[in-house]
Amino acid sequence: MRNFVLLFFAFLPLLFAVSGCSTVSKQTPPEKEDTLTLLFAGDVMAHKPNFNMRGYNKIWESISGTVQSADLAFANIEAPVSKDLPYSSFPNFNMHPEYPEAAVSAGFNVFSLVNNHTNDQGFEGMRATAKWAETVHTQTQNAENGRTVYFSGLKKTPEEKFSSCIIKKDGWTVLFLAVTEILNRPDFKTYMNYVPYTQKGRESLTAFVSALRKENPCDIFVLSVHTDETEYVPGVAEKRRNYYYTLLESGVDVIWANHPHIIREREIIGNERTGNLEKLIMYGNGNTISGQRWQPELDNPLNDRENTGDGLMFEVTFSRKHGTESEKNVIIKETNPCYITTYINTNWEFIIKNLDSDFVDYLKNAGRHKWASYIEKRIEICGKTKETILWK
Repeated sequence: MRNFVLLFFAFLPLLFAVSGCSTVSKQTPPEKEDTLTLLFAGDVMAHKPNFNMRGYNKIWESISGTVQSADLAFANIEAPVSKDLPYSSFPNFNMHPEYPEAAVSAGFNVFSLVNNHTNDQGFEGMRATAKWAETVHTQTQNAENGRTVYFSGLKKTPEEKFSSCIIKKDGWTVLFLAVTEILNRPDFKTYMNYVPYTQKGRESLTAFVSALRKENPCDIFVLSVHTDETEYVPGVAEKRRNYYYTLLESGVDVIWANHPHIIREREIIGNERTGNLEKLIMYGNGNTISGQRWQPELDNPLNDRENTGDGLMFEVTFSRKHGTESEKNVIIKETNPCYITTYINTNWEFIIKNLDSDFVDYLKNAGRHKWASYIEKRIEICGKTKETILWK
């Protein structure tokens, strides 16, 4: 069910202008409003059961309509992408291009490339990933569907502070920066947007995003953070929460965090002075696709490990109004959580399904009654993930 955000649309109907000795009453012309919808998913992973499938487009069939309905759809590619290296699962991942390109075909068009697995295949894997991303970006710039694909996270030279990108969409400007706080190995970290979760690192990123926003005027600034946190833990430390608030105050509009591999809470931040909802923090959107739940405990859906098989696609519609002097006012108009799950079909293929009653009915009709009961419980569990409106 959509969570509609109450916005203030009424302004003073009359303005009084003073010119010389005369006072003239002028009626304010109607404001023009346009919208932009962003969809934020989670981690795109490829364990052995995932890349052993034939035809990766099948993974995304059930959710592609939802993804394509968003103007920009974000996901985190949690592996190097190299066609010259073999597919590889945990602990040192590698994907071939056809695997993430299936996500592109499904409609995802903004990706983070930086996380704790970015350098799993050393410098060769990182360079291959950067080359692949550049090729995909170039190939999609003139795509008929208008969905140019963008990436952030890898740097061309060690001297570059951080690598970000500017996205132009339907008259909107979105600034996107992806960083990681955590690495599994220290190799070649100067070629990625790495900022450790230390006092110095936090201060450095805060100063950088402030300067980046000033240098790049935009409607929305999205920051992706691959976090240095213990995986699979639902709680959020107050220190981290306060750090994110500082980043928002420094110019970021959306913080999109990943790494816990489970769905965590989100906060929508309102401006007490204006009464508008303006900022967003997602503390973790779980796995969009993975093989982590390769043996689901159908009789024990409450097991914490089962959380790794579910994900959140969080849809956010921003509204922008142009006043009499073309002043832009960007606010959050509407949000919609779409819960998804990795389902193992009778061919032992790992595919994404919507966590909803239609899927439960399908399972019952297919005679997969244990799966149906399991999914019913998973719907209940995911629906309880916390969403808070916080006024500041």
